[in-house]
Amino acid sequence: MDQHELDDGTADRFLLDAPGISLLAFYSRTCGACKVARAQLPDLELPVQRLCWIDAGDNGGLVERYEVFHLPALFVVRDGAYYGPVAAQLAQWDLQQQISLALDNHPAELP
Repeated sequence: MDQHELDDGTADRFLLDAPGISLLAFYSRTCGACKVARAQLPDLELPVQRLCWIDAGDNGGLVERYEVFHLPALFVVRDGAYYGPVAAQLAQWDLQQQISLALDNHPAELP
């Protein structure tokens, strides 16, 4: 799975142009659960083409637009369309199921 660091200036264009499924992961360098997520997410077999990391501490615009209230926070984007948040444990089976459920939603424009 490809990994990308996105920020307020690059996220929208990247996500609009990226084919397939992107999993956005908001994190903080000082968050213990985020450190675990950064270590484990790339090794999980998830139905996504890429994992996009967004540092919440440095990208307040994206945090506000995606309404991030806790970290780590995960969201699904497919072919430039927003499919919503993923509320799951950091376990492969749960993430796979919640990503699938998110993709069953009606797509919306990126926040």
